[in-house]
Amino acid sequence: MPSISLCPDHQYQKVAFRFFLLFFLLYVFFNPNGVIPFTDNLFNYYILPFHTLIPWLAKHILHLAKPITIFTNGSGDTTYDYVIILFMAFVSGVGTVVWSITGRNTPHYNKLLYWLTVIIRYYVAITMVTYGSVKVVKLQFPTPSLSKLVEPLGNMSPMGLAWNYLGLSTGFNYFAGFAELTCGLLLFFRKTTTLGAIIGLVVAGNIMAINYCFDVPVKLLSTFLVLMCMFLLIKDHIRLINFFFCNREALPANLSPHRFKTRWKNITLSVIKYTVVIYVVFGDLYSAYSAGKQYGDKAKRPPLYGLYKVEYFVKNEDTLPPLTADTLRWSKLIVSQYEGNVQINYMNDSLKYFAIKTDTMKHRIVFNSYVDTIHKFTFTYTLHKPGVLVINGKWKQDSLHIKLHRVNEKDFLLLKRGFHWVNEYPFNR
Repeated sequence: MPSISLCPDHQYQKVAFRFFLLFFLLYVFFNPNGVIPFTDNLFNYYILPFHTLIPWLAKHILHLAKPITIFTNGSGDTTYDYVIILFMAFVSGVGTVVWSITGRNTPHYNKLLYWLTVIIRYYVAITMVTYGSVKVVKLQFPTPSLSKLVEPLGNMSPMGLAWNYLGLSTGFNYFAGFAELTCGLLLFFRKTTTLGAIIGLVVAGNIMAINYCFDVPVKLLSTFLVLMCMFLLIKDHIRLINFFFCNREALPANLSPHRFKTRWKNITLSVIKYTVVIYVVFGDLYSAYSAGKQYGDKAKRPPLYGLYKVEYFVKNEDTLPPLTADTLRWSKLIVSQYEGNVQINYMNDSLKYFAIKTDTMKHRIVFNSYVDTIHKFTFTYTLHKPGVLVINGKWKQDSLHIKLHRVNEKDFLLLKRGFHWVNEYPFNR
């Protein structure tokens, strides 16, 4: 039996263990985070009743001013998610009281502690491998897009600023990604769990700091990853204090695994373990690689991709001067790296997003607003020479003739500055 155990003389330890066992298991239940393969459909099925219960509790018990209508989506920090955490804490507290009354004579919980540790190890490990994969492939933090290159810094959201900062450097993505992958791989194995948890505490702590300081809506998940890494380190806290702070001998831990009495069960468990590890690591890396070819920095660019500045803008045979108060004259046209998306910047610094379809055979572009898919505006285009685009067509009731030239995004200092071992001046602005 492994050495992680609860002293029967310390009742407060057993009470705390009961609470955290229930709390962490409930968190995994409500936030599986894709850690168990092929369970997304199962989660979507069993979570539906809570989409009714939690809003009811928020309205009738907590008396929140606004009803809950938005559930976990790209944001993991919705009101629903916070109420779920409160619900988990309440259920865990009640469960702890009942358990403490009915199970007060239980001498120890070694097996429960062992398997809870395994669950937390794998939850953190698979999460780290997933996030590490999309960083190594540079999918989570892409290079600043064309629209971001021309967006005023003051107009960016804190999260947008962080995403562009992190996405600027491929090397930083590799560094962060391999750190997360290393943490995940170490946590899959008992003998390297402590090292993996230490690395995980640093990595997840950094992620949590970014999420809190730049208002990234993944605060709850990153916080729980930190708490789970701390939980994994609690069993070794004396050894760690002796080693890092007291310059004392740190005795080796007893890391004997849990074994079944029958050999076939142990073999089956080992096969399942290594199957999961191989599937997660190679599956996540392959998925990230495949997605990177479609959406990442090296994805195929759509026709006419680029940042274009308007040279002249003719409306109904009248050439409009580039007046900064003009709400009709275009200033820039940005054809996004994502197929079918463009951004039009107007002279007064306002912007609008449109969907487009480009027919390269007929040299035709069809624009339509995302909020109005019925009314479409058709233009013909001509590429007179590389980088010069001329478009003609009807925009509502007006006839437009526009000449644009493409700006090489690599001319932006942000992208061309590069890395220098030697810097003669302290500031490179």
